[in-house]
Amino acid sequence: MAVQRRAAVLGSPIAHSLSPQLHNAAYAALGMDGDWSYDRFDVDEAALPGFLAGLGPEWAGLSLTMPLKRAVIPLLDEITDTAASVEAVNTVVFHADGRKTGDNTDIPGLVAALHEQGVEKVDSAAILGAGATASSALAALSRICSGEVVAYVRSERRAEEMRGWGDRLGVRVRTADWADAAGAFEAPLVISTTPKGGTDHLVGEVPARVGTLFDVVYDPWPTRLAAAWQDRGAPVLSGLDLLVHQAVSQFEQFTGDTRPVLAAMRAAGLKALG
Repeated sequence: MAVQRRAAVLGSPIAHSLSPQLHNAAYAALGMDGDWSYDRFDVDEAALPGFLAGLGPEWAGLSLTMPLKRAVIPLLDEITDTAASVEAVNTVVFHADGRKTGDNTDIPGLVAALHEQGVEKVDSAAILGAGATASSALAALSRICSGEVVAYVRSERRAEEMRGWGDRLGVRVRTADWADAAGAFEAPLVISTTPKGGTDHLVGEVPARVGTLFDVVYDPWPTRLAAAWQDRGAPVLSGLDLLVHQAVSQFEQFTGDTRPVLAAMRAAGLKALG
């Protein structure tokens, strides 16, 4: 009898993660659920080395969320150029020869989600926020934005970080004060990377005509900002769009199977979110 292959998502806290629903739905859709399983484990930075060391040959890969995306890098044999570009790994692939490779599927996931909505090139963009997701957003914009990206941030330290990421990624970044964040709404593409509620105070300043909004929150959905965008009949993407597109890439790397699973993953995500 063949050994069942395993994958899982690690982080702390982790109970909220939708990754098990997405990956297990993909296995079921392709008739692989008898051979593959995907779980979640609450693992913090201190426990990560021991967890990795204890994994057997049945393990194919791991998805990582906070606070492990940087902590894992010294524990790997190699990381991809994509992961290195933002110093963050959200995907670990185990190879037959024992090597462990780190990748970042958030960046191509952002690009793929935008492409699905017909956003393939923009001449400028705006980012709300300056955390880890903002650096991934900048990396994605390096592939599709030909002009300036304005990042609206809360402190000069964050502004320096975003300008530094821009220099590293080859993106022209201008920073602006968070108090002026409504100025973002003039851009043809707005990527909001703030936690839930972080943009609620801006809703009254959304103009009558707007471009595309990518709000990385997926619960609760829609955010007040996304609802205002929808009221204007403009394109809106959610964090679920990012989640499913990055998960498709993980699924392919873990299993080697490139059959389409996006629809199955999205349906599972929507069901889980009610």
